[in-house]
Amino acid sequence: MTANHRSVDLKHDSTPAPGTPPGPGSDPERGTARGRGGVPGQGGASWQGGTPGRGFPGDGRRRGPEVKRVFDLVAGTALLLLVSPVLAGAALLLTLAQEGPALRRRTVAGLRGHPFTMLTLRTRSPLAALPLLLHVVRGQMSLVGPCPLSPTHRECSGETRRRLSVRPGMTGPWQISDRSDLPWEERELLDLHYVDHHWLGMDLAVLARTLPAVRRRRLRRASARPARVA
Repeated sequence: MTANHRSVDLKHDSTPAPGTPPGPGSDPERGTARGRGGVPGQGGASWQGGTPGRGFPGDGRRRGPEVKRVFDLVAGTALLLLVSPVLAGAALLLTLAQEGPALRRRTVAGLRGHPFTMLTLRTRSPLAALPLLLHVVRGQMSLVGPCPLSPTHRECSGETRRRLSVRPGMTGPWQISDRSDLPWEERELLDLHYVDHHWLGMDLAVLARTLPAVRRRRLRRASARPARVA
């Protein structure tokens, strides 16, 4: 082989040598170009057409525990131990008061689109969400995150599929809104804003405002009942 042939072969061989850093604009986690400003879903076609388990930031390859997951595990375990007597008592009362199981089952899309069966109590009170702490401890959900959706929901495909890059949450930005009639489009924008900008401080702020928001909604409903009766 002549020197000219060797030079041509080297030009066509684009495989990087071991240890060679990735080129600018590439993402070794996904093997695709990042979108504008490093926001997933704004320039990579594989994000929209990807399959569950691929094309998401933090695709299980990060070394070391994530701060958010450590916080969820510690806080979720503590809360579960705290409310376990209430959870057991509520499940028992519901079983005795109604026919059928005390738990409602619903299939939702989890992290990277992997489906799981979400459990809630069959009641319209805030106690219904207590079993979700089990999913937080197991790593299927987070204390704070976007609203859990069915795997067939329109937001679990296309550009808005990036919401699946984080775990669904027990509470989130739109749940603490004072507007109980918030349109779904605005809820969607709040969830996507959380996905793109969330950090531990935001989670703490949402958690701190969740219980007061629940109390305000209950007071509004209680005050509205006499007006409807009259």
